Parts: sequence; structure tokens; C-alpha cells
Amino acid sequence: MTLLPMFPLGSVLFPAMPLALRVFEERYLKLMGAILEDEPSEFGVVLIERGSEVGGGDKRFDIGTTAQVLQIEAPEGPLQVMARGGRRFRVTRWLEEDAYPQAEVEFLDTFDAGDVPGEELVITEQVVRETLEYLRELDLSLPWPTDIELAEDPVEKVWQLAGISPLGTLDHQDLLSLDDPRDLVERIRLTVSEALETFKMERDSGS
Repeated sequence: MTLLPMFPLGSVLFPAMPLALRVFEERYLKLMGAILEDEPSEFGVVLIERGSEVGGGDKRFDIGTTAQVLQIEAPEGPLQVMARGGRRFRVTRWLEEDAYPQAEVEFLDTFDAGDVPGEELVITEQVVRETLEYLRELDLSLPWPTDIELAEDPVEKVWQLAGISPLGTLDHQDLLSLDDPRDLVERIRLTVSEALETFKMERDSGS
């Protein structure tokens, strides 16, 4: 088992995806100070199931992702942290909170690039980008541009496709929990396709 400092959030962090944080709570400022001398400087991110990011007392999902700190800036005001998603893990035990949240975790197996279905990945990427383009044409605010550049590595790319898919947080959590890259590619394609049909039905019903 590995002991990780933990940063519960209201969103899902996927491997190979960027994470920008504004850190202002005292407990998380202490967390950042505690990991800065580590190599790599990393902490765990899990989705909050119930409750709030601020103040504690929240209920959390047990599958999460490590975040490796890339840059920290300390302007006047909240600490600005840039990190990148790394390894997936399962929380086996939460510790009593002292200065900041901590948990014992076991790391999940990483995907093998040879197990990522190439043709299906290409189709899934098309579905995700077409859905983002459809939403952009509706003048909806999107966190990711339709032409965002993705990794060449197929394992990183499939996680990035999951990350930019215009889905809710529970759908994202379901994707993060999958243990087979073939299932992940298929689930992204099917879930995003269903979401696109829902967007179109809502648009037609409102016209």
C-alpha cells in the first residue's frame, strides 16, 4: 500500500490530462508545502460523491488518479498549481484527517498500448470531435476546443478522449473505473453518441 496526500474535487482527473488548481484552503496549502520536496511531487485526486470541495465532511469515490505537480506560482491571492494526471489508484483506507486528507491506495494496472484498438480509437476520436463541434455551433461554453491536439501514444490518447468528452462527472467517473482499454474506447464512443442524440433531441424540442 502507498500513502498519498489527497485532494478531493468536484471533477474527475484522467491520466495524461492537465489539472489547474487555485489553492486557498489552509489544509491544501499545507499539502502543497508537504509534497514540494518529493520527487515526483504528487497527490491523489478523487471525485467528491456528496458534499463540497471546501470545508471537508464530503463523501468520495474510491477510484482516482495521481496528479504530478508541474508548476506552482504564488501571486497575491490563491496558490496557482498546474499538474498532470498520472496513475490510477483505488483507495483502500482513508486516514483520520490531520493537516490535510490522506489515504492508503493501491495502484491499478496501466494499459498496454498494444491492447488499444487502433481503428476503433480513430472512430471514437471522430465521434468526440464531432460532438464538440456540434456543441460549439450551439454557442455553448466548452472547456476544450474542437481541434485540441491529443497525444500520439494510444494509451494517453484514449484517456485524453475520455477527459475531453462532453459528459457529466458520473459518466467520467464510470470511464475512469474501466480496466480494459477496449471497453474504454467502446464506452466513450457509445456514451458520447448517446449524449449527442440527447443534445439534438433537446434542440429539436426547443425549436
